[in-house]
Amino acid sequence: MPFKLTDTAIRAAKPKEKRYKLSDGEGLYVEVAPNGGKWWRIKYRFGGKEKRLSLGVYPAVGLKEARNRAAEIKDILRQGLDPGEERRIAKAEAVAVEVAKGQTFEAVAREWYEKKRVAWTAGHQKKILSRLENQLFPYLGNVPLADLEAADFLVAIQKAEVRGAIETAHRLAQLCGQVTRYARISGIVKHDAAAGLTEALTPVQTCHYATITEPADVGCLLRDIDAYRGEPTICHALRILPYVFVRSGELRAATWEEINLDTATWVIPAGRMKMRRPHVVPLASQVVNLFRSMREFSGPTGLVFPSTFSATRCISDMGLLNALRRMGYGKETMTIHGFRGMASTLLNEQGYRPDVIEAQLAHGEKNAVRAAYNHAVYLPERRCMMQEWADYLDKLRNTMNI
Repeated sequence: MPFKLTDTAIRAAKPKEKRYKLSDGEGLYVEVAPNGGKWWRIKYRFGGKEKRLSLGVYPAVGLKEARNRAAEIKDILRQGLDPGEERRIAKAEAVAVEVAKGQTFEAVAREWYEKKRVAWTAGHQKKILSRLENQLFPYLGNVPLADLEAADFLVAIQKAEVRGAIETAHRLAQLCGQVTRYARISGIVKHDAAAGLTEALTPVQTCHYATITEPADVGCLLRDIDAYRGEPTICHALRILPYVFVRSGELRAATWEEINLDTATWVIPAGRMKMRRPHVVPLASQVVNLFRSMREFSGPTGLVFPSTFSATRCISDMGLLNALRRMGYGKETMTIHGFRGMASTLLNEQGYRPDVIEAQLAHGEKNAVRAAYNHAVYLPERRCMMQEWADYLDKLRNTMNI
């Protein structure tokens, strides 16, 4: 059947009060709207029903292109398929592709990170972002999350394992799992492809911090600390640490605003605690005296243990560790973190309640209500324990044989 339309006829078509059609034959026609717009449409029958599809707007879609598109529609019909349904499926797939472009591993991971970081310390935020940006995004970042499988995650994670960073590999696996779990719960993907990745990694060898727990050796260590001659900030921090057994960073970054020597109480704010909860440290009389002595060097405000190089920066963990090494305590014998292990071991051996010891160590309590309850209820018992612990250390220092 010959075509009926020409470009000249289409261009010359004038709008009327109502829509009208210019037929080209075999179901293809131009629909002229009252506002002058001209749309290509094709009419066809499928399953006993008359249907229509739009093929574009004239003149963006010219006569030749409209006829080509109509021919494609007829080819689909000859295959026994509905052109309208096929177009709907293709459009849905195209939309899915476009959506997937915005749901790459990096995009979803950054979305997860932004939601979670508000509950983390600045240091933890930096550490997690560094792992994502330096160790995962270079290999996984541009891939749609829905396309990633367990093997893809392993390729990235095992790069750390190959270089011997086994613990890092396990942390990366956990991080991938957190992101994909978030994606599954959020409806971004149907399956958590990163679940169980650690099963394919070399097991982490548990490494305990070296510590001293024999009473005679503890007494010797305390005497060595007393005899050490170094920077006043380092000396005072090392003398206080055995009594309070907080984490090194919690002591080193202490400020005078946190410490009330009149009430013998040190309140470490949530922002500096690993578990993001304020922590109360009852101060034994010996510790109060050491803090008063330290104040003569650092002044009454700001950091308790300022660096010798900058009043706005605290002493470093390496400074404390180097002092221990100069005293002759190697890494296999004693570490800065070892003061916590020392206190935990000896206090448990002396029969103090484990819950009270754990509360003083500020170890995590999964039940937030229980944690808040223990925080309040155990404080008088902790205060008593801390004074008795200080007295016990003094006894070891003064009476044990070298």
